[in-house]
Amino acid sequence: MKTKDELPDCPVATTVQLIGSKWKLLILQNLLIRPWRFNELKKSLDGISQKVLTESLRSMESDGIITRTVYPEVPPHVEYALSDIGESMRPIISAMEEFGIYYKQLTASSQH
Repeated sequence: MKTKDELPDCPVATTVQLIGSKWKLLILQNLLIRPWRFNELKKSLDGISQKVLTESLRSMESDGIITRTVYPEVPPHVEYALSDIGESMRPIISAMEEFGIYYKQLTASSQH
């Protein structure tokens, strides 16, 4: 996790720094449903590269938003899930989803 000195003074800027990328938001959206394996996430996120997914997951793990569990199997089974901090972001993602639905309805009705 980042120290207080490493975070912006503005609380909104702090949130944006932690989850402000397109891919982190979409990863969070998936993890709100259930824990996922790496390849499942990659397949569900159309257009994400392996490198970007790896970097995003590592960053989110180091920020304490997600957990990474390695199961001692052959081949290794790794699962990503939300931490308690990540789970606390549920209302943020839900509000974004509601706004997206509302906005799509507005644009659809203005085209008629």
